[in-house]
Amino acid sequence: MTDLPASGSQREVVADLDGVERVYHLGDGAVAALDGVRFQVRRGDYWSVMGASGSGKSTLLNVMGCLDRPTGGRYVLAGRDVNTLDDDELSELRSRKLGFIFQSYNLIPQLDVLENIMVPLYYQEAPAAESEARARRLAERVGLSDRLRHKPTELSGGQQQRVAIARALVNDPELILADEATGNLDSQTAEEILDLFDELSRDGKTIVFVSHEAHVAERAHSILRMQDGRVDEIIENAVRAP
Repeated sequence: MTDLPASGSQREVVADLDGVERVYHLGDGAVAALDGVRFQVRRGDYWSVMGASGSGKSTLLNVMGCLDRPTGGRYVLAGRDVNTLDDDELSELRSRKLGFIFQSYNLIPQLDVLENIMVPLYYQEAPAAESEARARRLAERVGLSDRLRHKPTELSGGQQQRVAIARALVNDPELILADEATGNLDSQTAEEILDLFDELSRDGKTIVFVSHEAHVAERAHSILRMQDGRVDEIIENAVRAP
C-alpha cells in the first residue's frame, strides 16, 4: 500500500474565496476594495495578510469574518456559501465558526475580564456554569487567572489583548481572524502576544492575521501580499511548525 503524501492539500478547507470582489459605490463612482481575490485557508493554517494602507487587507478580513458580503465571486465558510444566507443565518455562522481579535481590543468597559470572555457564549445561550468554566480555563491559558474581576480600564494593553484572544477562543471557532492585533502594543508586549499566536497555531488552530509589519507577518507559515485590492503574491511555507 502506498502512503498518501503529507500534503496540506489533504486538510479540510475552512475558508474558500473564489474571485471575491467588494465594490463600494461613492457618488457616481465605484471603488473596488477587493478585485478577484482567490485563495483557500485549510484547517491548521497560519496565514498573514500583508499590504500597504488601502491595499484591501482589512476589507478582506471583514469579508472573511462575515462582517461584509462580497459583491462578486463566491466565499464559502465552513461549507456555507455566505451569499446564500440571510442576515440571521449569517450572524449564527459568525457566532459559531469565527473568533475575532481587533487592534483596539473592543472589550465592553462595564464588564470584568471573566464576563468579557463569556460574551460570545451569551448569544449561543450556553448554560451559565459551563460558560464560566470555559472562560476561566481560557483566562488561565492566557495568563489572566488573577485578573478575572478587573475591568478593562484596570488592565494594561497587553492584558486587554489577552482578554480579547481568550474571548475569540471561547466558542472554539473554526477560524480565528486578527486585525493588526499587536498594533497598539509596545515591542515586548507585542512579542508576547505573537508567542501566544504561535502556541495557538501549534495547537492546530486556524489563524489569519492581518499586519503591515514584515517581522510580524513572517511569524506565520504562509503569507498573502495584497496590492490595490488584488492578491499580489502568495508564499506558502511547506515546512510547518511542529
